[in-house]
Formats: sequence, structure tokens, C-alpha cells
Amino acid sequence: MSRPVRPSRFWETLAVVIVKPLSWLLVKKDWRHGERLPRKGGVIIAVNHLSWTDPVLISHFLFNHGRWPVILAKAALFRVPGLGAAVRGLLAIPVYRGSSEAARSLSDGAQRLHDGAAVLFYPEGTCTRDPGLWPMTGKTGAARLALESGAPVIPVAHWGAQELLPYGEKWPRLFPRKTFRVSVGPPVDLTKYAGKPMHADVLRDATADIMAAITVQLAELRGEKAPETPYDPAGR
Repeated sequence: MSRPVRPSRFWETLAVVIVKPLSWLLVKKDWRHGERLPRKGGVIIAVNHLSWTDPVLISHFLFNHGRWPVILAKAALFRVPGLGAAVRGLLAIPVYRGSSEAARSLSDGAQRLHDGAAVLFYPEGTCTRDPGLWPMTGKTGAARLALESGAPVIPVAHWGAQELLPYGEKWPRLFPRKTFRVSVGPPVDLTKYAGKPMHADVLRDATADIMAAITVQLAELRGEKAPETPYDPAGR
């Protein structure tokens, strides 16, 4: 991994010293198909979202498989004393939702991809609201970035973080020790959208393909059949 797509040695060492021991302590690991992750070059990692703990656990997985995760984080975190310096130091990209600066996140992401980074996307935008905890319909940012940049999209599903810290709860459930399962899928085939105008229907269809690929991996982890239609929090 080249330094331009990694933090300074100080911030990287600090994160690794804190995150890896904590991750090994909190959960057992069931990591599958890590060989499918490209070891170099710009790549979009598209992941389902179950718990506020899963970015840390997924980051550990990616780091152990040779990639530094560049995470998109809420812009408000960059203004928190102490924490703001950390997220900047770790190369996170601020997300400016609901403002005229919202496009900056994708612009920053495109530059990181050009530099060869692994950009971690949660296409759902928040922890899933599906009653069965399956992936919801996604937002179109990851698809737009993939089609504009040509970077591959690698679908990654995980299961178990929601048992450690269920969405909406403040304190983790440490005992019994949980198992964090991860499965990496092959690159999402978006070739049928190449050269098409970035109309809303194209972006929605490409996003649906990305979410479907994540869902396939999650069904494998859970050993269950996924719903035919993903949950749409907007009720569409």
C-alpha cells in the first residue's frame, strides 16, 4: 500500500494499536473470500450497515487483507474536538448531507479513487430499518462514483455486529462473545450502464445491482433466503 492512500504513520499506528486488539477481544472472526479484494488500485467497497460498531470491525477486516479503508463520515464528526483531528488524520471523507456542499463528498471520493484508495461506502446511508435486518434500497452515490470513475465495486456483507451493539442501544452486549462474519463477493458487473447518461433511472438500477450483490453475500452468511424485494424506508 502506498503512502498517498494511507494516513501518516502516527495516525495509522495509533488506529492499529487501538482497533486490532479491541476487535480481537470483542468478537470471534468468520472471514470468507478475502482473496476477492483487490490488493491495489482504486476500488469501491460497498457494505451493508447493521450497527455503529461495524465500521470498526470492517476496517479491521480490510486492513488485514491489505487495504486501508477510506471511510465516508458525517461532516459533524470533523467538528468534534479531538475526534475531528482523528477522523481527518485517518483520511475519512466528510459527508455534507442536505447542503449545497453535498457533491463534495463524491468529488473527494473520486480523487481518492484516482490516487488508488479503497473507499468504503454504506449505500443504505444508515443502519438498515428492514425488520429482518436485510439490506434496504440504497442511495445512488456509490453507483454514480463507480460509473463516473470506472472503479470496480466490491460487495461486502457482514453479520454479527448487530448482536454486539444493536442499533439504537448505547452499551455493547459483551457476553457471550459474538462472532463477526464477513463475506466478499466478486466485482459487481455494471458494464451494461457504461456510456449511458447519468439519469436517475440508470443510477437507481445500478444501485439496485450493487445492493443485490451485497444481499447475495449476506444470504450466504446467514444461510437464509433473502426477501424478493428490498425494504424501502421511503415506502416506494
